[in-house]
Amino acid sequence: MTEIEVQVFAASREILLRRALAAVGSLLWLLFLVPPLSSWSSQYEFVQAIQFCCFAMIVPALFALCRPWRWLGLASGQPLEIGSDGELVAPVHLHFVDRVALRRMKNQSHNRLLILLFVFMVQAIAWRSSPVVNALQHRTWLTVIESAVLIVAGVLFWIELIESTPLRPSATRPYRIGVSAVAMWTVWVIAFITAMSHNSWNPVLQPGVALVLSKSADQQLTGSIMWFLSAAVFVPLVFINLSRWLQSEEDPSSELTQLVRTEHARGFFGPKL
Repeated sequence: MTEIEVQVFAASREILLRRALAAVGSLLWLLFLVPPLSSWSSQYEFVQAIQFCCFAMIVPALFALCRPWRWLGLASGQPLEIGSDGELVAPVHLHFVDRVALRRMKNQSHNRLLILLFVFMVQAIAWRSSPVVNALQHRTWLTVIESAVLIVAGVLFWIELIESTPLRPSATRPYRIGVSAVAMWTVWVIAFITAMSHNSWNPVLQPGVALVLSKSADQQLTGSIMWFLSAAVFVPLVFINLSRWLQSEEDPSSELTQLVRTEHARGFFGPKL
């Protein structure tokens, strides 16, 4: 195969992978809104825990990784490239998300990531609190609201943690490592409280649960699942950011070049935005 054919094959494979991620995320979202999973979530705490983890962490991560902005017509599909003189190299025609990416490049700040971390923590505590979880048992429409709120906030959170072309995180990698750890620990604390609680976290679970799984075992399984799924989502992110941060430290010239380009971009795009 020629070099061009190899590049075309790699690009095609990447597109298929991103479409697969989008399909998996959409499927997970839908599965927990319809029977039988929607019914099981009113009977078992551990199913509710899986549902929460999917809505709050897994589905948003998949949507951010699949970079759907081009499919939705919100971005050109080209990565944002700034020349050494600060001029825009690509894309030629800016779309909404392209302009947002430029503004984020101009105003790089840790504040957005901190705000979204706070939102994640508040939502995790609120949606996993006993009164809200019990309300979800009797009001199916609340699950739809829960999924929409958690997924939208989650996608905004994840585009601050990973690159979702043309959007790039504005916080530095060490900062993202710390935020990822705090988010994971938040879920771990909730899981620990759930697993160690003497009383059922959801006292209004439908009768008959004890015939298959005792409430104590259900709670302990719930805590274990939340620990495992949150670790499966955030631990790889921590190690990837740590690895790339250490690699960049070994090449200070590339960091300096990127810094100069960013400063030029701030000056070049400032008046136009």
